[in-house]
Amino acid sequence: MTGRKRYARLVGYALLAVGTVLYLGPFLIQVANSLKTDPDAASHPLSLIPDPLSLVAWGKAFGFDTALDVPLVRWIVNSFVVTLSVTVGRLVIDSMAGYALARLRFPGRRAVTAGVLAVMAVPGVVLLIPKFLVLKQLGMFDSYSGMILPLLCDAVGIMLMKTAFEQVPAELEDAARIDGAGVLRTFAEVMVPLARPSLITVGILSFQGSWNELTHFLVATSDPKYQTLTLGIAQLTAGPLQGAQQFPLKLALATLSTIPVAVVYVVFQRHFVRNQVSSGIK
Repeated sequence: MTGRKRYARLVGYALLAVGTVLYLGPFLIQVANSLKTDPDAASHPLSLIPDPLSLVAWGKAFGFDTALDVPLVRWIVNSFVVTLSVTVGRLVIDSMAGYALARLRFPGRRAVTAGVLAVMAVPGVVLLIPKFLVLKQLGMFDSYSGMILPLLCDAVGIMLMKTAFEQVPAELEDAARIDGAGVLRTFAEVMVPLARPSLITVGILSFQGSWNELTHFLVATSDPKYQTLTLGIAQLTAGPLQGAQQFPLKLALATLSTIPVAVVYVVFQRHFVRNQVSSGIK
């Protein structure tokens, strides 16, 4: 390796190290402050060493403090019910819609594609009041159906799957049709396996997006028994924990909310990074 290449590699590693510190720094500060006492977190918020080490905030988060009602188990169960339902629904609907737009020839296909692209340009906050009115009119307010059904498909996932299916060689579809496979069988047994990396990407994005969703749940429910983890933390922070107090408890709850998304990404990151479709031609 020449001196110039060695220098370029060192610079690259240095930039990666700086980026890692900038990315992980806030998370490490969050975890460290969740292990502090309230006075220590208020006095030394950027310190990574708790002095003294305290698990009081985590005890409150898990409901060991009866003075503060934190129904953590209910929040987590609701979050998993909604998130898993939305993720499975998006995998099915987005993949089928993407396949239809990529491979099937039907009247209005270009108009539908343009409509999906147009939806991507609409800010979600603009639709909050219409969502609330529709949910109230249909009797879906304060129910799992009102929290799940409006999130069951998204434009980004449809376009990702459309792009993935377009990269699959048409010869594979032709071979499946010659063997007598219909549209659904071709989709399920030929196209979906080849588009698995993109399907996993849609799954990761769907899990992350629905787990961290807040604004939709604000207009979909007001009953505490339907609160998700993010909604419960937000309302707890805006209520009993409002203001500059109990930083460790707030950050303990925030740390808990990041763990499932981090686990899902770590497990499937190889497929997320290698988001491409193999040709399948021998």
